[in-house]
Amino acid sequence: MTRPVKRSFSIKGHRTSISIEAPFWDALRQAAAQEGLTLAGLVAQIDAGRGQAGLSSAVRVWVLAYFRKGSQGAPGIAGPAASAKTGSLRA
Repeated sequence: MTRPVKRSFSIKGHRTSISIEAPFWDALRQAAAQEGLTLAGLVAQIDAGRGQAGLSSAVRVWVLAYFRKGSQGAPGIAGPAASAKTGSLRA
């Protein structure tokens, strides 16, 4: 089992960090590329829809749901064009 890797992001001008395991970082990068988003942009959109959940947990759950469903119709995503139109992802 790998140890969590911590990375920092700016979301709406606020600096925050998340700690997730390397396989989740790899999957998150892959999802961002498939959706035509930067890693920071995808994390910001997950953050916007996470409710009361911690950001690291929300990212893990979002990644799991994304790859369970495949990139078509994943959590609030109908594809890269839909993400650009709506500007948000729902986890």
